[in-house]
Formats: sequence, structure tokens, C-alpha cells
Amino acid sequence: MKIAIVEDDINMRKSLEIAFGDYSGYDVVTFKNAKDALKKLDDTFELIITDINMPGMDGIEFVKTLNGKYEVIIMTGNATLSRAIDSIHLGVKDFLLKPFDIDTLIQAIERSKTVVNTLKTATKKTATIPKDKTFLATSEALETILQMTAKVARTDASVMLLGESGVGKEVFAKYIHQHSARAKKPFVAINMAAIPDNLIESELFGYEKGAFTDAVESKMGQFEQAGGGTLFLDEIAEMPYEVQAKLLRALQEKEIRPLGSHKHIQIDVRIISATNADLHDKIAKGCFREDLYYRLNTVPLHIPPLRERREEILPIADAVLKETCEKYRFEHKTFSTKAQQTLQDYRWPGNIRELISVVERAAILSDGSEINTENLFLENRKKMASARDNP
Repeated sequence: MKIAIVEDDINMRKSLEIAFGDYSGYDVVTFKNAKDALKKLDDTFELIITDINMPGMDGIEFVKTLNGKYEVIIMTGNATLSRAIDSIHLGVKDFLLKPFDIDTLIQAIERSKTVVNTLKTATKKTATIPKDKTFLATSEALETILQMTAKVARTDASVMLLGESGVGKEVFAKYIHQHSARAKKPFVAINMAAIPDNLIESELFGYEKGAFTDAVESKMGQFEQAGGGTLFLDEIAEMPYEVQAKLLRALQEKEIRPLGSHKHIQIDVRIISATNADLHDKIAKGCFREDLYYRLNTVPLHIPPLRERREEILPIADAVLKETCEKYRFEHKTFSTKAQQTLQDYRWPGNIRELISVVERAAILSDGSEINTENLFLENRKKMASARDNP
């Protein structure tokens, strides 16, 4: 595995070079700054290990420039820990807090190696994005993430979907399932935030009659229901800590035991999870298991917010408007030029979910065949958002 280490501290660079001398299988090249690295990086490199605080181009800008082409591990000191967490949103899977020992770094490298090998295998199977009607429009930002999604779909790797609420994480989960070898098997979704903590275990693993007071009959859990297919664990950050250990065991052993049963049931499911939370912060606070995080996060996919995919706004709005008019048998409606510009300029904190809600309401409440700016009620939403940001 060819690795680039970008570190401005000469002592740190030399220490890493010496440490890697005790390990075989790694071809390490060091650079004193990001600009030097960018001049030499090519397709033979598979992993970048970079510091954040560097003269000239810092580590965050460096990672942005890489545009997802390489797996990245961030090295950071205490002063830049918050920025390292922000880097997760750029697709960085691991960051190491200095000082760290070489074994910790090797473990992080091996995790990255798993992703690299997964994507290599997938690339041999598919080089193009499957064309379907899942996405109403595309943008440059969406095309980039779809390229990786199409690769991952052809594998059986666990995927973690990251992004703000409303960006369409479940749509991506279904897309991955539909373009996988498991497409003809069930797709089962479970939202951790919507289920009371004391019921999540029984929902996942099922239970036998008499397992608890209200168990008047046996019930199959979501793992069994998804047999041979895909289990989508939405809002995974909301899973109770005590259930996380049982989920980890189920994934490691590939078997579950329903509540009240003495029998273990073999499972064959692909796990896709999703969250809009910062799991690294949850791990630091002891709310989320680090070992489960790495089990679920074989391939992280960060879905950009709608404000970074503005080319999609009007096509989505037009499609939702047409569908709403057909649903309620309204006359054909269109957006005025000013309304189109308003839709385009709005920041959409609720992302696609908010856009759909706004368009549906405008279609229902507007008179005539043209939807004007006033019908969108976006000024009220701006005021509400401003009040939240400036209490």
C-alpha cells in the first residue's frame, strides 16, 4: 500500500519514517507541506496521512483539494480537535490525536485499507452510475457521491450515510440496495429515534411468546425480516448504548437470539446505517461504541446538503409540483420567474424534505395556474430560522 504522509514537523516526519521501517507492506513517501504533496500525488497512492496545522495550505483545504480521490487519515493536536471533527464531513474516516503510538496508526491504516480494497473490487464490476428514476435531477456534487455509491452498491460492505436531516439518506440506502446483488431480497428500514428505548432490542431481534408481559405471541425481528437483503438503521446515533453491544455481537457472529429464546438464528443481511449526528463526539462522550462505529462505517458516504446542489432545486420543485397537481386533480401549475429565483436563493436548512413540503403547500394554497413568491411563505421560514440562530 502506497502512503503519503504530509507533515511540516521534521521530527514527526522522521519518527514516522523510522516507525514504518518495522512494518512490511507499506510504501511510505513523506512531504513537508500540502503543496509539495499535490505536485507528486498520482494514482499509485492509496492513502494520505496529513496534519491539519501547516504553513501555506492547511490540512482541511488540502483534503478539499483531494476531492475524495484518496482515503485520508487526519493527525491533529488538542487545539485543532474541533476542526478534525469537521473534516469528517469531507469524507475523512479517521483522525488521530497527537501524540499517538504507531500501533494505533497501523490500526487506522488497516481500516482504510479495507475501504480501498472494497472500492477496487467494486470498480472492476461497475464503472458507471446505473441510470434510473431514483434522483429527479443531478448536480456536480451529487454526481461525485453517486460515483462512489454505484461502486459500493456492487459490494457487500457496510455503509454509513452521513449528512444533514432531509438530504435523502433513505433514498440513497434504497438506491444501494436496488443496485446490489441483494436487490430481489427485502429492504427493511428501522428508525432508531422513532422507537422507545425499551422496544428497540425486541424490534431488531424479535421475541418469543411470553418473553415479557405483553408478548402474547412470537414476533420476528427486523434482522430476520431482512434475511438475504438489506437492513437500514436510520438515526443510528439514537440507539441505546446497552443495545449497541448486542448489535455488535450480532454483526460479528452473524447470528441473533430473539428475546425469551434459547436458540440462535443465523443471519445474512447487509447493514446500511445513517446519521446526522457527529458520532466522534458521541464516542468521546461515551454515548456510542467506537468498535461498533468501525463495524458500521466500512465505507462512509457524505451526502451534501441541498444548498450545495442548487442545480437540483428547480427540477425537483417542478417534479413535485406536477405530482401534487396530478394527485389532487388540480389544473397544471407553474412557478413564476420570481418564485423560481426565490426557490433558487433560499438556503433550505431542511433540505429536500423542506423543499417538498414548501412546494406541496404552495400548490394546494395558490389560486390560478401560476405560483408566486407569496405562495411559498419562505419569508416566514427565514424569520423563524433567524430567530433560532439569534435567540
